[in-house]
Amino acid sequence: MAKPRIAVVGAGAVGGIVAGFAAKAGCDIELVCKHPEIVRKIGEEGLRISGVRGNHTIKLPAVTRISDLSGPKDVVFHATKATDLISAAREILPFLKDDSLVVSLQNGICEEALSEVVGRERVVGCVVGWGATMEGPAELVMTSMGEFVIGCLDKRSESRLGEVKEILETILPVTVTADILEALYSKLIINSCITALGAISGLTLGEMLRLKQARKIFIRIVREAMDVADTLGLKVPPYANKFDYYNFFKGPDWKRHLVIRLMGFKYRRLKSSMLQSLERGRPTEIDFLNGYIGSKGKECGVATPVNDSIVEMIKEIERGSRSIGIANVRDEKVAAFQ
Repeated sequence: MAKPRIAVVGAGAVGGIVAGFAAKAGCDIELVCKHPEIVRKIGEEGLRISGVRGNHTIKLPAVTRISDLSGPKDVVFHATKATDLISAAREILPFLKDDSLVVSLQNGICEEALSEVVGRERVVGCVVGWGATMEGPAELVMTSMGEFVIGCLDKRSESRLGEVKEILETILPVTVTADILEALYSKLIINSCITALGAISGLTLGEMLRLKQARKIFIRIVREAMDVADTLGLKVPPYANKFDYYNFFKGPDWKRHLVIRLMGFKYRRLKSSMLQSLERGRPTEIDFLNGYIGSKGKECGVATPVNDSIVEMIKEIERGSRSIGIANVRDEKVAAFQ
């Protein structure tokens, strides 16, 4: 049986590591990276991956444009920023066969938007439950172990998930779920707390979660998200099999603050990826995180004032009309709803 022909679109930390380890395992893979200097370095020196899985230098085919791919693909791992999702998906279309699968590796919930371009029957949702960062051009660091969780939007495509599972297992273990949107929503909630609060405050996770007001906003983001989930009929699983959102709201308020403080201590050096985007002058993925909670809230009639206010703050920072800083955590836009 012929190997599936694979493309990875986006050579950031997650996309690059998926492409690198899959290529090392013998998969037929091409990587798309829009930066010519990175493509050149991958071709000449190889993609360098370090971290929790050791040090690796891997050479693999890489191109700068989707249109330069060598031909149709059986599986495409879509790993661009969410802000580039739609434009890249449109460029992918000519390289898709009727039964091709497109796996979303973005932050937030992008699968519904992706399905509008490539077709619901082709979309595979994926929760990336491990950490990575980019240290330099073609130099990636895998910062933590974990797993993938995958599932189809269209149940008719589930029989082909084994192909995606086999590819991703060259990197880390894979769990297949029949409820991928619920798994994605679980990760979205925690990201909407950590990533967005880090972006408006400019603080590391440890610095931020020492602040009582930041923890109060964290709790309110989760509460609004769970109110939306309840109305939509979503049963949200624990994030990473550890953070149980339903148990989180049982017991006194001080226990919630303690849980958040402990999270902040454990990951105290973590810097928000959204903050890094803002510092580079790039658009954020806020519409696919807190913005998703807000948009779903509007659809089902659930108020989400804190999530909505955070989206507004991030948009103001993007436009240059608001500064990043600790004052945002105390701003009446969010403090009024505590």
